[in-house]
Amino acid sequence: MEVRNFDQLLDVVKKQPEKRLVTVNGVDTNTLEALDKAVELGLVSAILTGDKGRIKETCSELKIDFGNYEIIHTSSEREATEKAVELIHDGNADLIMKGLVSTDKFMKVLLKKEFGLVPARGVLSHVALMENPNYHKLLVFSDAGVIPYPDLKQKIIMTEYLIKTAQALGIETPKIAVIAPTEQIIISIQSCMDGATIAKMSEHGQIEGALVDGPMALDVAINRDSAAIKGFTSPVAGDADCLLFPNIDAANVFYKTNSKLCKAQMAGIIAGAKVPAIVSSRGDSEKTKLNSIALASLMS
Repeated sequence: MEVRNFDQLLDVVKKQPEKRLVTVNGVDTNTLEALDKAVELGLVSAILTGDKGRIKETCSELKIDFGNYEIIHTSSEREATEKAVELIHDGNADLIMKGLVSTDKFMKVLLKKEFGLVPARGVLSHVALMENPNYHKLLVFSDAGVIPYPDLKQKIIMTEYLIKTAQALGIETPKIAVIAPTEQIIISIQSCMDGATIAKMSEHGQIEGALVDGPMALDVAINRDSAAIKGFTSPVAGDADCLLFPNIDAANVFYKTNSKLCKAQMAGIIAGAKVPAIVSSRGDSEKTKLNSIALASLMS
């Protein structure tokens, strides 16, 4: 079954075996509220690292039963992060989620070679999932949070992550648009050249499991009328399942514009590590964090 919205995603994950989620420094209100809902729905069982007293205090304020969680006391953010990553490394947790710890500190520990969570020369990339009432299905896109200016090699790997995510959502052959300012192949615009290269690789079978086209302007990728007016014919045009953005500037603005102005529902994970990592922004809602837990559970 193809998942068409976040309610369906939650239903699918509820039917899967429960995953073990470790939350790094899970002491803040927003994180604990989302985590409690995920536990209540049966999506995950939860482990919390962080100051035990502070965790219990926040749980009491929220009227959350801290007895539902395994709490591992740590005395610093760094210790909380390292302990959580150790649990993943030792096979004692299936998913990892960032709580009240800066993203750079979290990523620094995640990338430590001794933990082996990221393969040698591996690529980590942010994958977002969006439900916008003005679009006819879910949209998967990348990279709004990790790689600032990906090169062609990284974009190819990011395309593979988009394909895997879309297929996990039940989309057998996802349609991927490689986003650029225009559909024309303009040599002086790198995103146009990369889009043409990736599309050609897909056409030659070097990227499997998807229909990939590019370069493609955003309006053409998600709006059939725009594609028709411009005379652009492609099975991807106006019906994209996935968007590969040229850089973090474009993807991050797209993410925040949709979530804040369009009231779109969101989820986001980091792909490329041993397990999916949930690294929500401090500005993300409880609902976004719950959706992200569901997406990570699906991808685990």
